[in-house]
Amino acid sequence: MDQEYDIIVVGGGISGASLLYTIAKFTDVERVALIEKEDEIAAINSHVTNNSQTLHFGDIETNYTLEKAESVKRGAEMVAGYLENHDPDGEMHSKRSKMVLAVGDDEVEKLQYRYDEEGFGDLYPKLEAIGRERIAEIEPKVVEGREPGTDLLALHTPDGYTVDYGAISKSFVEQAQEEDGVDVYTGTKVTDIDPTMDGFTVETDDGTYSSEATVVAAGSHSLQIAKEMGYGEDMALLPVAGSFFLAEEGLLNGKVYTLQMKRLPFAAVHGDADVHDQGITRFGPTAKFVPGLERGRLSTVPDFLDVFGFSPAAFLSYTNILADRVLFPFVLKNLFYDVPKVGKEAFLPHVQKVVPTVEADDIERAKGYGGIRPQIVDTSAKSLDMGEAKINGHGIIFNITPSPGASTCLQNAMKDTDQLVEFLDADYEFDRDGFESETIDNFPRAD
Repeated sequence: MDQEYDIIVVGGGISGASLLYTIAKFTDVERVALIEKEDEIAAINSHVTNNSQTLHFGDIETNYTLEKAESVKRGAEMVAGYLENHDPDGEMHSKRSKMVLAVGDDEVEKLQYRYDEEGFGDLYPKLEAIGRERIAEIEPKVVEGREPGTDLLALHTPDGYTVDYGAISKSFVEQAQEEDGVDVYTGTKVTDIDPTMDGFTVETDDGTYSSEATVVAAGSHSLQIAKEMGYGEDMALLPVAGSFFLAEEGLLNGKVYTLQMKRLPFAAVHGDADVHDQGITRFGPTAKFVPGLERGRLSTVPDFLDVFGFSPAAFLSYTNILADRVLFPFVLKNLFYDVPKVGKEAFLPHVQKVVPTVEADDIERAKGYGGIRPQIVDTSAKSLDMGEAKINGHGIIFNITPSPGASTCLQNAMKDTDQLVEFLDADYEFDRDGFESETIDNFPRAD
């Protein structure tokens, strides 16, 4: 007999876990389930080795507009507040400083303008513009060995949260399971979702479940499932695989970003200490395009082809995107970074922009690090649409969440919970005040 629920969440990464937590703890919805195909929660892109471990506030992300920064800031403060409230011993995060570094007259001028004229200095009270001497106090290796005449500027803040998103996903699920009526199924793959008169039937390889409303929060697979159900026909994916180089030496005290390009936000390299080991410094990510929905799994190549669709619009979109005079050289360079020995020599200048004294022998490509960030392709506009995507259907939501999806997971969960309460026929309520009391209200404000 079917297991019946008010809401089913498909996907146990940071997006699905945060939504389960929000529904279970702050609504009076009676029965909710999470279904995850892996044996563990957060085993793929939310795993600690498969992302940048960054909580993005928008303060040092120089590809963000002020409007986007305002939205991301609030979402990140929710996650930071949860960590302040539930992780006093730092098992899920490390609190370190962070900065975005401008090198040379041109970059310094752009960063100073962003801080003074574009409003970022006003939006972030803890953010300060600092010069060479102050940078050297905070991050000595950033200045050591650099040409004395090179102009430097950094926007620095103490609000640098380095996060183990796998651990916080598990924490969300554990918190949710404290409530009655919450079931979590791991090692259970969804094979089909069918609409019914009363909601949805969710078929899995371990039984059938039914719900009044459903959320698919399965990363790249969300669009695949959406297309199977007739949604997202004007969308495709450009999967970007991120990798890192490691230095087994504590070179940095916090996180150091370089200036990002608005058209290629994933191209800017940053350096930071690993969330659980200050003695390991990660540099990256590199970014290459791969025809699969999960890193290192050939079984997901057919899944990518399902999303691609082989339509003329899809072919034209990919051709238009990859023929871009900025993007095409970037694609070729990132393929070269994977070549043994010479690859790290080619990547070294990016590392040296952060830490000038690093040599090729000091870094090695990190094996087993890096996940897939699915970039959205708008096949109507034939363009790359950076950022998160959400498809709202009849009683169903599909979330596709590349960066900064993890940073805004609780904000997205709040919005989805509002929508889900509307979907359900019963008179359920969302305790927004209680939600904010457990999350954003705990974020430490500037004096």
